[in-house]
Amino acid sequence: MIFTQENEYSAVLDACVLAPMALCDFLLRLAEEPAMYRPMWSEQILTEMSKAMRTKLRRSTKEVDWRKQQMTQAFPEAMVPVPHELLRAIECIPDENDRHVLAAAIMAHANTIVTQNTKHFPKSCLEKFGVLCQTADDFLIHQYHFCPQLILDKLDDQGAGISRDRAYVIASLKASATGFCKLLDAHAL
Repeated sequence: MIFTQENEYSAVLDACVLAPMALCDFLLRLAEEPAMYRPMWSEQILTEMSKAMRTKLRRSTKEVDWRKQQMTQAFPEAMVPVPHELLRAIECIPDENDRHVLAAAIMAHANTIVTQNTKHFPKSCLEKFGVLCQTADDFLIHQYHFCPQLILDKLDDQGAGISRDRAYVIASLKASATGFCKLLDAHAL
């Protein structure tokens, strides 16, 4: 898909959906050709992802650096600069530590923020900027309804990349995207 202003659907991926390997891998595969959307993130989001990978997932610095390098190499256009002045202007996000995510969405002209922490992003605030907020589960369900066969193909590609089958990949996504996995069980398998 060649993105233009008329057909581009973009999503800011929060650190909490980029840290878990299976979820990050699948979300980014959906952004590879043929792409279903354009991923976006900021330096602060990648910093938070790195910290979560080291502290919560106990990944080594080498593993974290490799993942970050692979992501930025595969999607160089995904990096969004976030001016500090914008962070101060977004007071409708209660937690100052989450404002950078909405700021990245505003700067990227993103359609949605994909996060597991939707309660951190009040709908009334996001509406002011024309941005949605979805869990990874809701985002993947939406993508499935948009193009089910492409989703299945991307699941198969992910499985092939680790010498596993689709069922293994779906099982690895269940903790992060339960509804999506139930939808796949009901419709695709």
